[in-house]
Amino acid sequence: MDVPEAQQTPSISYGPPSTLWLCGALAAALIALAGSLYLSIGMELKACPLCFYQRTFVMATVGVLVIGLFAGGFRTGLVGLLALPLAFGGIAVAAYHYYLESTGFLECPLGIASLGSAPMQSLLIQLCVVGLLLTDVIKRGQVPGAVASMIVGGLLAFGGIKSVPSSVAPDYNRHVDSDGCRPAKK
Repeated sequence: MDVPEAQQTPSISYGPPSTLWLCGALAAALIALAGSLYLSIGMELKACPLCFYQRTFVMATVGVLVIGLFAGGFRTGLVGLLALPLAFGGIAVAAYHYYLESTGFLECPLGIASLGSAPMQSLLIQLCVVGLLLTDVIKRGQVPGAVASMIVGGLLAFGGIKSVPSSVAPDYNRHVDSDGCRPAKK
């Protein structure tokens, strides 16, 4: 006997990713992580606390996406919602970091290939990650979850930003290297 379509339970997506949006978000997050590590390891720049928070949010986003997309038996419909607070927290810290740089409070080094500053590059790639995750979540009809995720991400970012000392770099009375973010000389 056939069950009417209205009474059928919705199908749950298991296993490999069911959407390209999540795969795109994972690719962008991996690029952000690789870029962040290259700035520290390859270019030997010293990361300030705001840089570390951005890196931590990106690493967490990568972790959630990798496990959520490729671990068997996980509902891929929730992966975007689980990764979104982390990605949104990262973008909020990146936006604050870029704001501090653009207002002259911080001097930050140039990023990879000298295409803008490191905070600007971080902000741009994290915009891509959040945009891809939001697209996935909205296409799945999870708008209330997206709003809740962004609120949680904003609160996480706020906590991280408020825990950073008023000066995000070493005191000028000590030796300050020229290869990391530091307070602007006035």
